[in-house]
Amino acid sequence: MFLITPVDVSHHEKIQTNIDQKTKPVGALGQLEMLASQLAKIIGPDTIKLSGARMLVFAGDHGIAQQGVSIAPPEVTQQMVANFVSGGAAINCFCRVNDMAISVVDTGMLAKMDHPDVIDQSLGQGTHNIAEAPAMSIITAEQGLAKGAALVREFADTGTNVFGFGEMGIGNTSSASALLSVFCGYTATETVGRGTGISDDVLAKKIQLVDKAIQRHQAITGFELDAQRSVLDTLAGLGGFEIVQMVGAMLGAAERQCIILVDGFIASVAALAAVRLNSDVRGYMVFCHHSEEQAHRYILDELQAIPLLNLGLRLGEGSGAALAYPLLKAAAAFYNDMASFADAGVTEV
Repeated sequence: MFLITPVDVSHHEKIQTNIDQKTKPVGALGQLEMLASQLAKIIGPDTIKLSGARMLVFAGDHGIAQQGVSIAPPEVTQQMVANFVSGGAAINCFCRVNDMAISVVDTGMLAKMDHPDVIDQSLGQGTHNIAEAPAMSIITAEQGLAKGAALVREFADTGTNVFGFGEMGIGNTSSASALLSVFCGYTATETVGRGTGISDDVLAKKIQLVDKAIQRHQAITGFELDAQRSVLDTLAGLGGFEIVQMVGAMLGAAERQCIILVDGFIASVAALAAVRLNSDVRGYMVFCHHSEEQAHRYILDELQAIPLLNLGLRLGEGSGAALAYPLLKAAAAFYNDMASFADAGVTEV
């Protein structure tokens, strides 16, 4: 489905020597050194050049949101998209201050938005309620993967090699929790969190509905929780339009050997699905922050990811990815420009 070249590790020794010979004790820059090493393996061992960084925010509505699983009604998805394109959301602030371009993608909201700054890649007017029916058809899921990948390829062709991924969709933590449960064998109680801050009663209802969705999906597919299952079937059965397109976009970015900035819980579920579809995508992923959503840690453990930040964030939108981007610039700067002991005439320590 996607032809992804594994990240080139053949220059590991050269890259590590370059890092170790900088004017600092070995390992003194901690996780920043690990980041620089990863970037050099993706971009090339001589110079880390970051260009045209762009945040892609995928928006879509979820049928399960009609069941009251969030503090916000479904209409807020479109209202927040209007906020994005007017420049008033947190992600806009963070992208502006960090010199990232931002694109907002309608993957399937309840109503279309006729705005020149909204990219129309709609797959329909929201998904079905996953507690009662598959979110979408297999064909629609395949279309979503293709649309996400095509969009990234367009921007990569203009010089972008850093992509941040964010999302907006009332009810999408329910979908992400269901996906994680099926992918990794967790129960709804383990994967469902409070999202934007729901009450105990709403949390109990959310767990019940997500569990129902999981059971429905298992009954249709015939899979047991610990058995191998079709990722595409699962995305179609339990996913969201924005999640499916984000999966395709991540795979498309890796195909073009670009850096993938993974945001919080929902983006990480998309990353997990992308890795299940093609494991070579993992090397291109930078996990940007540790979300407050309770099940995020399961994905980080599953993918052996050490996030760059832990700020107690639970916003989504790509906010953590935008906040982490300056660390990539810092890693590239020290790798490219910091003097070596020999260059500086400093006694090596």
